[in-house]
Amino acid sequence: MTSAPPPSERPGNTAAQTAAIPTGWRSRWHPRVGIDRVIVSAPAIAQIVIAATAAFSFAHYVLGHAAPLLAATVTVSSLGLVRDARPRRVLETVIGMVVGILVAELIVFVAGIGWWQLGITLTASLIVARFLSPQPAFAIAAAMQSAIVMVIPVSVPFLRMIDGLVGGVMALLVTALLPRSPLRTVAREGAALFSAFDGAVSTLVQALRRGDAVCAERGLAKARALQGLVDQWRAGIESGSEIARISPFLRRQRSEFQRQDRIRLHLDLATRNLRVIARRVVYLCDDRQPRPIAADLLTELAAGARLIAESLGDISYEPAAREAVRAVAARLDPTVLADRSSAVDQTLIGALRPLAVDPMTAAGMPADEARAAIPRV
Repeated sequence: MTSAPPPSERPGNTAAQTAAIPTGWRSRWHPRVGIDRVIVSAPAIAQIVIAATAAFSFAHYVLGHAAPLLAATVTVSSLGLVRDARPRRVLETVIGMVVGILVAELIVFVAGIGWWQLGITLTASLIVARFLSPQPAFAIAAAMQSAIVMVIPVSVPFLRMIDGLVGGVMALLVTALLPRSPLRTVAREGAALFSAFDGAVSTLVQALRRGDAVCAERGLAKARALQGLVDQWRAGIESGSEIARISPFLRRQRSEFQRQDRIRLHLDLATRNLRVIARRVVYLCDDRQPRPIAADLLTELAAGARLIAESLGDISYEPAAREAVRAVAARLDPTVLADRSSAVDQTLIGALRPLAVDPMTAAGMPADEARAAIPRV
């Protein structure tokens, strides 16, 4: 005897169908999203507050400057809330702002302060900054600091230049001594890429099992969208590696950044091979015929990739990942698996061969050994 369905599921009940759907600003903002954003930015906020306070205090109490505004503004602008707070980026921003301050100080020293001097200062700062660097942010940083110099007069020439240098040095010191836990962020980015990779593979598996062309197109779209996550992970690894190189507290993590970069490199190759496979799946699904053998093989490869994802937090998963993928790779002989199928089906299984090599090398297997695990054809 079956129980009666809940009221919301009974025929004729339209409560679920007429439930309110957030629109307008409610669809773009939610308190939980804001809270998560604050939590993620907490290390950066702490770093900025400590650095700016220290720079201001040093300029005020040690150097005796009455209002060292630029010591604080240069520090805040140099560090910023962006996650890529690598020393080189911070140094480039510092140089841009110091250039703007120097240009403004020279114009104030020669021509004084006024509306036309402000125009000349901004023009000169932007021209010099664009000459020195191709980065637009470099020029904007120089112009902003030069404007501050022009509108806040001081009696001592080049005093604000000293404040700017104090702020820049403090920003670099804090970058090295109080880093923003880059390894944790990098691991999250890697996990996000693996999750998206698994989602793309799962969609392609469904398309192969059903012979569903629409599902195959969706899988191809997901595979194409992976490159942005690959690039984001690469930028995070590069940033973390640079910080670990100068930070005495993160030097032990340099080997881990190198390991994650090795995984990222080979997963990048895997995503490229997955796009090739996805295009072939789209072509094959035009006949609406299921292909369970290819679907099963792709499922097993995805299981190995999930073990590699686990290894981002625990390196002990790498041997299991290598062996899991090796077991699939040993069976990837198109002439055996698709001997009675069309040449196109054999080509699809053949395309899985390089995809199997990539997870094995990502998990630390030498490339020659990984290629040797594939049967010769």
